Amino acid sequence: MPANRASGSMSKRERVVATLAHQPVDRCALLEQLSYNPRVIADWTGKAVNGFDYSVDDICALIRHTCDLAMPPIAPRGTARVTTADGFVIQHDNWTSWHVSRPFAGVEGARDWLIGHTAAIKAAPGDDERARDIYRHYMQNLQAKIGETIILNYSGTGFCYPFDHMGLELFTFFQLDYPEVLQSYLDASVAHELYRVHAVADLALSPVILIPEDFATKQGPIFSPAFLQAFHYPYVRQLADAWHEHGVAVLYHSDGNWKKVIPELIACGVDGFYCLEPNCGMDIVELKNTWPEMIWAGGVDGVDLMERGTPEQVRAEVRRHIYETRALETGGMFVASSSEINPPIPPENYRAMVETVWETRSH
Repeated sequence: MPANRASGSMSKRERVVATLAHQPVDRCALLEQLSYNPRVIADWTGKAVNGFDYSVDDICALIRHTCDLAMPPIAPRGTARVTTADGFVIQHDNWTSWHVSRPFAGVEGARDWLIGHTAAIKAAPGDDERARDIYRHYMQNLQAKIGETIILNYSGTGFCYPFDHMGLELFTFFQLDYPEVLQSYLDASVAHELYRVHAVADLALSPVILIPEDFATKQGPIFSPAFLQAFHYPYVRQLADAWHEHGVAVLYHSDGNWKKVIPELIACGVDGFYCLEPNCGMDIVELKNTWPEMIWAGGVDGVDLMERGTPEQVRAEVRRHIYETRALETGGMFVASSSEINPPIPPENYRAMVETVWETRSH
């Protein structure tokens, strides 16, 4: 990689911090999750990669070469079928996984499982110093591997956990029959995460965190406004407030089209949003220009464009984002794909995205 093409007048941290603060940047900061594409890893590292035969260190080399801000690397999952301690059967397929079967079939079984899980959360021992040491050790070790690139780690309320494990159909009946069980679980999950946040939050390790909570389809939110007001927004607000106490900015993530609830999410105190699917009506140019006070990221279509388009089309779309949002002058936007750099994306399209970001600079 020609170092002078990626570098500029700002360091990666300065560029990320300026973007978060809505300040001018020398070029836009690039954010990605780069764990899943063997061909892209081979393209940037020069290593011959056979299938998914690569390591976390290889992913880190790719992150180091191309990103200003990146999500933690995840090693290939392999193809084994595994059974968890509580009886879920999970099938791995290298870059993704899914539930094959669950240890319960009906609403009552789901209720009993979540009650047990909630009890386990409440019984987990608390040790500030140990949690802080583990987190700092992980972040510092990862930082040593990715150089100056900033780490975008995760902090969740636990919202997705029940309906992911139950399946959406069963969860729909469960939450109607046993809302108090769901409430008890969320209270315990968020209390546990708030404890962890106050133990580990450190602006020196990273100036930004991601709350990833999927709750939308291509048409709109899966859940009703009343459900989200009761079981989601208050917990997001608590978590955002906790990170803000330590000076850390908060991005919120959901797939799908959640445009109609952007005001409610803004009211939760988050600073911005990641993962904007243009084919679902989430155009980053429209969103940033409508809500310029927010930070926006992940607007380069990761499917029709990045998987099936040409490098020239990728370059044109990245330039549109940068110029039509005035991101160089105003900050507030990270260039990133809407769906991570998944295996179907050709390496030449990722290279086109990266190099266009490098070449499109302020004057």
